[in-house]
Amino acid sequence: MHSPVRVGLMGLGTVGSGVVEIMAKHAEQLAHRSGGPIEISRILVRDASKTRSVPVALERITTDAGEILDDPSIDIVVELIGCPGGRVEPARSYIAGALERGKHVVTANKDVIAKHGRELIQLAREHRVGLYFEAAVAGGIPIIKSIKEALVANEVQAIMGIINGTTNYMLTKMAHEGRPFEEVLREAQEMGYAEADPTSDVEGHDAAYKLAILASLAFETPVAVDDVYREGITRVTPEDMAYADELGYVIKLLAIAKAHEETIEARVHPTMVPKEHPLAAVNDVFNAIFIEGDAVGELMFYGRGAGKLPTGSAVVADIVEAAQNIRRGVDGRLGGAVREKRVLSPLEVVSSYYVHAKVVDSPGVLAQIAKAFGDHEVSISSVIQKGRGEDPVSLVFVTHKVLERNMQAALKQIAALPVVRSVANVIRVEGE
Repeated sequence: MHSPVRVGLMGLGTVGSGVVEIMAKHAEQLAHRSGGPIEISRILVRDASKTRSVPVALERITTDAGEILDDPSIDIVVELIGCPGGRVEPARSYIAGALERGKHVVTANKDVIAKHGRELIQLAREHRVGLYFEAAVAGGIPIIKSIKEALVANEVQAIMGIINGTTNYMLTKMAHEGRPFEEVLREAQEMGYAEADPTSDVEGHDAAYKLAILASLAFETPVAVDDVYREGITRVTPEDMAYADELGYVIKLLAIAKAHEETIEARVHPTMVPKEHPLAAVNDVFNAIFIEGDAVGELMFYGRGAGKLPTGSAVVADIVEAAQNIRRGVDGRLGGAVREKRVLSPLEVVSSYYVHAKVVDSPGVLAQIAKAFGDHEVSISSVIQKGRGEDPVSLVFVTHKVLERNMQAALKQIAALPVVRSVANVIRVEGE
């Protein structure tokens, strides 16, 4: 029997407890699959006296990160402390310190990988160790491994994904029950799906971090979080949901990345997708990622994007891979970015649009709005008018594909028309 590969676990919260539980339950199978036993020899916590949800020997607990980083017997450091309050420290320093000491690192930290992944991958390469982060995106769905291994024979052309379970749960409730944003947010918080401060989820920050990671890997070019255009779901109303349904669409918060010859686009925003599209049927807290490759065609990965055991499963899979590589004498290094494609600004992106305008109910209104669209080369695909004799009434348009710069110019002209009370909402349309 091979000597154990020893693991230092940083963090024993929800995901860390899941890792301990899975490794204890499947110890024999994991030893067989990795070529020998894997042992968690040290666990970093903030409060050593706290009661734990999983049984852990007290002598393995420490509050000193140095006892893991400076222990030469520890082969793999698993960082699961996260980024409370959006702060990447001390997680980034722990990861960097472990790599510098020649230890393989497994992390579920999307913030650190999205912001500092390039430098950390380079650090891992310099010290001939591996950096593994499957759990940083979409929980238990093996999307990172699929992109970097199973799809290496492909030129990935596009990614569209539902990669935030909180917002997907909320939009599902709004669509199926006709309830407003504020009400479903309160319910999501009560059920533990949304944080007390839900900004990261509902404003699209969480999805933007994850998309930056996916796009960087899929397109082999560095994509910074700040390169990702972002809109949240706070302006989506039950009225929009009803119009989407009538027009044959479902509204989802999508993370979208597309590759062009010399450029890429990366954006997160509410999106109308046709009801027949596979992503339209992904409801509640589930995640799904739709990928197009030039050889394989269209694929969709579906499953739970968060949670103790799904995310723990992805972390343990990375631990096993790292242990296999240690025993084989290879470092498991990721390939670096080999291209430098420019990320398009939002104004350079082409899309179809849903436009909901509140207007005066009088003759000629539609003609005036249609002219404003036409002045900026925006072609209308369909129109719905709701309400009679009210002030205002709703006019809903769906356009053909158009450059965003033209669309914004048309909307500015429409908003200035005396017959238009407001442009209530604008939502992009994808997946036709």
